[in-house]
Order: sequence, then C-alpha cells, then structure tokens
Amino acid sequence: MSGDLFSTTSVAARIAQLRGDIATHNHRYHVLDAPSISDSAFDALLRELQLLESEHPGLITADSPTQRVGSPVVGGFAEVRHDVPMLSLGNAFSEEDTRDFVRRIADKLGRDDIAFSVEPKIDGLAISLLYMDGVLVRAAARAATATRVKMSHTACVRYFRCRCD
Repeated sequence: MSGDLFSTTSVAARIAQLRGDIATHNHRYHVLDAPSISDSAFDALLRELQLLESEHPGLITADSPTQRVGSPVVGGFAEVRHDVPMLSLGNAFSEEDTRDFVRRIADKLGRDDIAFSVEPKIDGLAISLLYMDGVLVRAAARAATATRVKMSHTACVRYFRCRCD
C-alpha cells in the first residue's frame, strides 16, 4: 500500500512540475514572444502530462494545460462567442499516430474513402473572419477560454479584404 501511495505522490509531483513548466513556456511564447524551447520539446512536455493524467484521472484539474487551449489573452480585446467552435487540431508524430487519426475520422464520418490535403505546420494566429453582405464585420481568434478574442477591426483591415464584392 505504501508503494502505491509513494507512486501516486511521485506522479502528482511530476504532474505539478509539468504544469508549471508548461505554464512558463506558454507565457514566454504567447505573451513575451520569447520562447525558450522548441515546439517539439513543448509538445513532448504536454504529451507526458496527457499520458500521466490519462493514467491517473483523479489528478486532472480544471486548470491543467490539458483542459484548455493556448494561454490567457493579453488585455484590451473584447470577447465574443463563435457560432461554430474553433477547435485545436491534435498532433501526430509517428506513422501510428497518423493511422489512429485517420481511423478516428473514418469512424466519425462512417466511411473509409477519405481524402486529405496536408501542409507543413506553420505557427501563427488562428482566426475566424465573419463577412455579412460582403463586408468584414468581425475577426476573432481562438483563446484559452470558451469565449474568443475579438480582434481590432482596424488591425484586420491591414491584412484582410474589408469587402468581398
């Protein structure tokens, strides 16, 4: 029994360490724009945390990085709710991961004849543009919470067409 308690205590300590490290790296990447580790090293930390939490679901907390997307938003932006959620895509690092992904999609769609368009991953901002009657009325990014950050219309005008005639 004491071995199980020690094991759970060790796992809880490792989970706490991973959560702290991930929070630090999220802050450096998303707020300071000064990452200190590679994307693959960050993904490895997150995968380890996901594995430990899946093996010890009683240690999952609402504030765990596995339970949210990205980091808190720097202030100054209004919040909006997307009509259709913007979901984060999962990572695949091996042929087996890719096969599992394809199987999950096929199962969800109930079909096997699936075609894909694949591009290299490019880090950046994922946004949703809403045009009404051909006019850009809202640009909103994904955020760490259910609400989404509404980006400045003025900033978007520099990068996206204001009208689609």
